[in-house]
Amino acid sequence: MRAAGIDVGKTNLDLAFDDRPGARRFPNTPAGIAGLVRALTAAGVERVLVEATGGYEEPVLEACCDAGQWIARINPRQARDFARATGELAKTDAIDAQLLALMAGMFGDRLRRHVAPPQWQRELRDWLRRRGQVVILIQAQKQQAALAAPAVRKLVARTVTALDRELAAIERAMKALIDTHATAAMRSSKGLGPVFQATMLALLPELGHLNRREIAKLVGVAPMNRDSGQGKGKRRIRGGRAPVRVALYMATLSAVRWDPLMKAHYQQLRQRGKLAKVALVACMRKLLGIVNARRRDELRAEGLAIA
Repeated sequence: MRAAGIDVGKTNLDLAFDDRPGARRFPNTPAGIAGLVRALTAAGVERVLVEATGGYEEPVLEACCDAGQWIARINPRQARDFARATGELAKTDAIDAQLLALMAGMFGDRLRRHVAPPQWQRELRDWLRRRGQVVILIQAQKQQAALAAPAVRKLVARTVTALDRELAAIERAMKALIDTHATAAMRSSKGLGPVFQATMLALLPELGHLNRREIAKLVGVAPMNRDSGQGKGKRRIRGGRAPVRVALYMATLSAVRWDPLMKAHYQQLRQRGKLAKVALVACMRKLLGIVNARRRDELRAEGLAIA
């Protein structure tokens, strides 16, 4: 099996193969990505691996999927840990691409193939990302206005008004996509508002396709064992998809107040002596499991295969 690794940067893409030294550089532009995909096809590559790079990798992922290439994306921490395990302490774009190719060749069967989202999902993802940026800008402007002179506060107020209009437009566009694509499973409990629904649709397409343990681990709300020999360490959550976890946290805060099932579960955990934050994370895991199970049932009713 021939494998390849792609180190993604803002301006360049470095392509390396697991059976030859060196790396070939392409510009991170539509033309450059097209040339890279042609090089992968000509080389007969069976596995391609990239690491998450703040969104710069998404055009590469989608182009490879559209061309029928098998490609996976991993967390940068995994790539760095693998580099250390091989004894490679130096770091360059070419070295990173070579290590990704080596990792794809060795662990290709353990990686999850990336599936390119449909166009509506890509659009919703972009709206969701822009919404987050605008919300942060509004918060920053309001904080600055509190310490500014009256004349400056007037200017800040104009900026906030413009941002509020943009936020309203973004939320209208998101609502149109949510109304079309959100299912009953994503509205089945109190607290599952539009932002939660948009986040699940755009950033967690695996919902309903994995079991409750797998989906909890993917989101980052599964407690990880830390045992060695006679010692048993505290279980802690780690990793996962931070934006999804944030949306789930906010939904759970509302659910433990207004949903009878989640409220009872939270109170039971607190009565057993669990700390408030520990109980809340357990409720996050339970809420995610409920939504995942309901979505799985919907997929089965639609006749779609569940892994």
